[in-house]
Amino acid sequence: MNKATYRIGINIGGSYVSGTNAVITGAVLAANELGWEVVGIRDWFDGLLFRDRYPDRGLVQLTPQVVESLPAVAGGILGVSPRSDPFFVREVTPNNDVEEVDRSEDLLESIRVENMDAVVSIVGQEALATSWKLNRKGLKTVCVPKSIENDVVGTVLSFGYNSALSYVIDTLDRIRVASETLRRIAVVEVLGRHAGWLALQAGIAANADAVLIPEIPYDLYKVSRRIKSKIEMGRSPTITVVAEGATPIAENIQLPREGSRVIERSGLVAETVALELQRLTDYETFLIVLGPLVRGGTPTAVDRQLGMAYGAAAVNALKEDRNGVMVAFQPPDVAFVPLAEAVNEVRVVPANSEFLQVARALGISLGD
Repeated sequence: MNKATYRIGINIGGSYVSGTNAVITGAVLAANELGWEVVGIRDWFDGLLFRDRYPDRGLVQLTPQVVESLPAVAGGILGVSPRSDPFFVREVTPNNDVEEVDRSEDLLESIRVENMDAVVSIVGQEALATSWKLNRKGLKTVCVPKSIENDVVGTVLSFGYNSALSYVIDTLDRIRVASETLRRIAVVEVLGRHAGWLALQAGIAANADAVLIPEIPYDLYKVSRRIKSKIEMGRSPTITVVAEGATPIAENIQLPREGSRVIERSGLVAETVALELQRLTDYETFLIVLGPLVRGGTPTAVDRQLGMAYGAAAVNALKEDRNGVMVAFQPPDVAFVPLAEAVNEVRVVPANSEFLQVARALGISLGD
């Protein structure tokens, strides 16, 4: 860097995940070693667009003294604004109509006024696209991937995924006890709108009877045969893990269309699967929807290390004059992926995934 004093903004876009304070801490400590200043932006970019809403004018001074005292849990000191997008800001017109306005130029001007040389954004899939568009308009930015579903392309491991996976596995172990004791089939729905990593890996670890994921349309007749064959061998039915984005292959099983009569999709797949399995197996079922519960709690050791590493790597990217990139874990190294490559698609479970092969080897039904 040619500039003696460098000022970085840092924020969090998209839904919350546990432990993002680790990423912030890693970035602040690395910046401090370079003599750089770091300022936090409240609630994604809302802290710069709606400054009058915040007692601190939407910005938080971040120093080593501040971040070293931050708790490991919760969604982070800066907060999030999951549905906020500076390109589509809702405003009320003089005629009391609501319209969406592009305020990206206002945002960029606020960043210039605050003398921010670059912004490090901790983002999920949708917010990553916003960062890319802002980068194309001139914002110098480096992104850190976070995702409960591990669906960000370009990285093997998004921040927050390992903590969610550990929580789900622990919960499935508890549910297994109830299922075996009651001799009822537990249908557990987990997050995974487009990618089934969480359901698949947790299902393998918990030795589920079946795992249904978005990448493989399921046939509940095949799932029920797997469960009934297990019962015939004298074993208890246990758990069917369902990703919220899983879809049936059978024409006679239809899920309600999202937006037709419901706003929230969570629980719809589990309910449908539970009712059909009860009919097909003659065994009682009970369903549990984990939903956003997996976002909370204490982050795992893996995520705490990954968060610190991602934060430090983002600062190092700026030190090396990298721009418009996302920090990515590509074993055994941390790499930098152009944002344009990271926003093109969702990281789904491939057909030749070793995890799918493991599941089949264990006798877990995938519904196909």
